[in-house]
Amino acid sequence: MSVNNSNQEAVKTREQLKSERSKDESPRKGRVRIRLIPIWLRIIIVVLLIFLSVTAGAAVGYGVIGGEVKDIFSKSTWTHIVDLVEKE
Repeated sequence: MSVNNSNQEAVKTREQLKSERSKDESPRKGRVRIRLIPIWLRIIIVVLLIFLSVTAGAAVGYGVIGGEVKDIFSKSTWTHIVDLVEKE
């Protein structure tokens, strides 16, 4: 009978376990989350990645059209492209 009695004590319902945990744990008020990468650095990284992707896309696109890739950095190329787009 003692074995059966100890088994009954070992088996607890979920509700009993939850109530015991809630008594033991204090509420998580004031918990501060430490980020590995600060928000301001994330913003800078996203802006740099956007700039790099736009530059790479322009280089590949202009290179496929037939121009030289280094020409995407000259102002005359962009004024010519804007004139073509705005032409009515």
